[in-house]
Amino acid sequence: MKKIKADSLKFIPAVLTIFSIVLLWYFICKLGIISPYILPSPEKCFRSLVAMIKSGDIFIDIGISLSRVARGFSLAFIIAFVLGMISSVVPFSKHFFEYLIQFFKNVPPISMIPLLILWCGIGETTKTIIIILASFFPIYMNIVKGFTGCDKKLIEVGKSFGYSRLECFSKIILPNAISDILVGMRVGLGYAWRAIIGAEMVAASTGLGHMILFSQTMSRTDRVIVGIVVIGLVGYLTDKVFGIVLNKVLKGKAENGWN
Repeated sequence: MKKIKADSLKFIPAVLTIFSIVLLWYFICKLGIISPYILPSPEKCFRSLVAMIKSGDIFIDIGISLSRVARGFSLAFIIAFVLGMISSVVPFSKHFFEYLIQFFKNVPPISMIPLLILWCGIGETTKTIIIILASFFPIYMNIVKGFTGCDKKLIEVGKSFGYSRLECFSKIILPNAISDILVGMRVGLGYAWRAIIGAEMVAASTGLGHMILFSQTMSRTDRVIVGIVVIGLVGYLTDKVFGIVLNKVLKGKAENGWN
């Protein structure tokens, strides 16, 4: 009971902050300090949200963006995990791809869009690659950190029992790296959401990013604001779900400041 009360109390400051922002927004619009074309009132944005919910358009765009993020994020994790495993089992192998990874880590994924459009068109392939490029690096770096951070003494014990490199990896290194892997996945998921919205604004005819850009071309600032709020809420909810799964798997041992 005390825990439930404490959990409910910690939301009060956040609610007060949001309420204060909306109230300030309302008075700015009411006093006509800023043109309604630039900053529509909260009531107009709310009416637009209700209309989009009734028509179902917003749910279609959310579903499309979610499916793109899930596909690109899953592929990024698989690639990152395989490369991390190879570099852990065969340490010399990382010299073949480590410098390439360090190079592309510093290249913004959005800057690759023009080239990818030329190569792959504006289909799903381009958006999937953009998500992979955005989410791969934090996942890979945390996976490598988890694999290389394993206690060397545990590995020596495994070798003394006759474990092969692969057995040492699967029975000792991997279980010890789970925490870092999940944290990397959580960070990568946030990067995936940032990337897909940018990609959909440039190379898509559906999704939340396209909806925002289309609303801007139609001078519907209210729909632009609704799109931004929806992206924030969907991203927040997916992150919270991932955080709950992370804490369940690690039995509350992953105190990372996001709880």
